[in-house]
Amino acid sequence: MASFSRLVRFLAKDGQTYYGDAILPAGVTDLAKTSQARVIRGSPWGRYDVTDQIADVRLLLSPLAREDIKTVRCLGLNYEQHANESGMPIPKYPVLFYKPVTSIGGPFDDIPVSLMAQEAEGLDYECELVAIIGREARDVPESEALNYVAGYAIGNDVSHREWQLKRGGGQWALGKGFDGWAPFGPGIVSSKIIKDPQNLKISTKVNGNTVQDSTTKDMIFGVAKTIAIISQGTTLLPGDLIFTGTPQGVGSGRKPPLWLKDGDIVDVSLEGVGTCTNKIEFAKSRSKL
Repeated sequence: MASFSRLVRFLAKDGQTYYGDAILPAGVTDLAKTSQARVIRGSPWGRYDVTDQIADVRLLLSPLAREDIKTVRCLGLNYEQHANESGMPIPKYPVLFYKPVTSIGGPFDDIPVSLMAQEAEGLDYECELVAIIGREARDVPESEALNYVAGYAIGNDVSHREWQLKRGGGQWALGKGFDGWAPFGPGIVSSKIIKDPQNLKISTKVNGNTVQDSTTKDMIFGVAKTIAIISQGTTLLPGDLIFTGTPQGVGSGRKPPLWLKDGDIVDVSLEGVGTCTNKIEFAKSRSKL
């Protein structure tokens, strides 16, 4: 497994983009506050070195470059209280869907909302623990599953309920797969540090107001069980991301619904990892030639 403690990818003040091992002040765990990191040479999934070179961080980027991400797997209805608020039965097996790698965004990137996604209301937020696979896994028993996890991040499974549930023909991809609709970060905290992913506070704020506030204890399928099930007959690769579902409090579960609007600021947070802060940015009308 990788030997980093807190993996970040960042634009440095020297103008270069690096992977690094974040340097945090004593008592600080929010990777969004990273101002310096030890430069990592090499791929996070290959041979690499955590060097003694310290670089100043100008901007944190998506923790993994696109070429270092393989697939983006996501679970739906994986928190008991969220299933209840959705009026859905507790699933017997993980509800699994995929997002394209182009949906990945960074911890401070704007979330772009295309004209197609503005045709109806329904833009929603979903804070989610993200598990990052660190080595090839197939037919993994639950008792060993966490040994295959490189680390954890926080992500936002941005969703458009109209496209997800009414216009998608029963498939969720249209409503969840737009560009930039899976921002995550602010970095990846090693599984050596987070040994129990089922005991973490997780939350969302919209414009500073808390709208989701739960813990990962409420997951129906914990990280280990999820990996054990989805690896049966299916090989998971280093760089696979697993968005593990969202707790109660989503906009669609409220009365009246709380839909995201142009300019809204969404903060998703995970204990021991930090916060991603993203602004909703509606695309403007196409110019006429």
